[in-house]
Amino acid sequence: MATEHCDAVNMDPDMEMLSDEEMEREAEGFKEQGNAFYIKKDYAEAFNYYTKAIDMCPKNASYYGNRAATLMMLCRYREALEDSQQAVRLDNSFTKGHLREGKCHLSLGNAMAASRCFQRVLEMESDNSQAQQELKNAESILEYERMAEIGFEKRDFRMVVFCMDRALESATACHRFKILKAECLALLGRYPEAQSVASDILRMDSTNADALYVRGLCLYYEDCIDKAVQFFVQALRMAPDHDKARLACRNAKALKAKKEEGNKSFKEGNFEAAYELYSEALTIDPNNIKTNAKLYCNRATVGSKLKKLEQAIEDCTKAIKLDETYIKAYLRRAQCYMDTEQYEEAVRDYEKVYQTEKTKEHKHLLKNAQLELKKSKRKDYYKVLGVDKNATEDEIKKAYRKRALLHHPDRHSGASPEVQKEEEKKFKEVGEAFSVLSDPKKKSRYDSGQDLEDDGMNMGDNHILTEIMIIPSEEGGRGVSCNLNKCTDIQTFSSPYLSTKNLSLYLCLN
Repeated sequence: MATEHCDAVNMDPDMEMLSDEEMEREAEGFKEQGNAFYIKKDYAEAFNYYTKAIDMCPKNASYYGNRAATLMMLCRYREALEDSQQAVRLDNSFTKGHLREGKCHLSLGNAMAASRCFQRVLEMESDNSQAQQELKNAESILEYERMAEIGFEKRDFRMVVFCMDRALESATACHRFKILKAECLALLGRYPEAQSVASDILRMDSTNADALYVRGLCLYYEDCIDKAVQFFVQALRMAPDHDKARLACRNAKALKAKKEEGNKSFKEGNFEAAYELYSEALTIDPNNIKTNAKLYCNRATVGSKLKKLEQAIEDCTKAIKLDETYIKAYLRRAQCYMDTEQYEEAVRDYEKVYQTEKTKEHKHLLKNAQLELKKSKRKDYYKVLGVDKNATEDEIKKAYRKRALLHHPDRHSGASPEVQKEEEKKFKEVGEAFSVLSDPKKKSRYDSGQDLEDDGMNMGDNHILTEIMIIPSEEGGRGVSCNLNKCTDIQTFSSPYLSTKNLSLYLCLN
């Protein structure tokens, strides 16, 4: 490469007296000193001496090339790109200049421009292995960009993050790739990682609208809507045509307003309106995972008030799917399971809650669910008699008489053996249920989930005859006998309205 004549620029007065050859020698001296510092990896000093060389001879391509190399080591790729471009403008055959320009383009994420630089080098030196490898890197980045674009359209954000990570191995200073990665991390709910990437960019460039947008997006998805709006507004100040920031700002404001309307209706007891408002809020932004999880849980709470228990369970499940750490949704779903007597599911949810937060309240809820599960696995005497668990003694007695009449064997004497056997079984269960629920002590033990067989309170043959009921039998019906040796406290009564011809005597045992 021919040596360029030097043109002094802003030269020291003493330097103006030097001849061109002297200036070239002086500049070469600065370059050599720069090279020495570069070898020592003292890039700041190397930069200073290369700058002095350029000031002495501003038309020497190699000086710009050397300073570009130093700036690249300092990760100042935009400045390095300017120097390398100036070098090849001064000398288009300067191979290292084209290589460095290409590497700067590559580091900044402009793979197309980088490819042109490396191809130019290969036109001059077809066997240049560095250019061949860098060209492959540029082609790889273009492919990762293409894959990331498809992934984003398909909402495959993990694929986008993967592609950007691979691309950033070569394009280390590309803010565009970092922003896209950060945005997808936010969309995946990986907020700390996304915030870290955006914050790193903002430390270098506080006016970067894309980084401001991503920072706001993380806050928005963490349900810090007011702070998020501030970042979106700031991003729009930096870039008024930033469509994503504008849309996110609008969604954030709409979501906040709709959620607050729903909360207000709920507090006022207007559950139908609250349900509709929460439903409308859920349509605003499907990407807002955390806020939508809260909205589903809120709607579940309203649904339980409206006795829409299965829908409430479904809403809690959706909330948990969005946020697996959402304790409130587990508690709400567990309560709905309890209300619908799905005790195994309730126990499972309460166990999850207690494992996460070992509080006295959660322990109590778990034990209560376990008790109800245990109780549900034995005969439900309330269901047998068809009464509520809060039924009075009189209601239990009336229900017993009604069910005893319904399943009395004489009523089904003309049925098939199978039906007779089934009705006889039900009839015995009715008597067993009444035996327990009519006895305050047994009822108390039964309601508390204790075993009735404990303390001699078994359900064996030691029944006490307390009542004799006269029940009309079917034509040709048979009487029912009782072993009076085991019966005490016999009470009898008669009715003038019944004919003894078609009556059977039935002993109701306690």
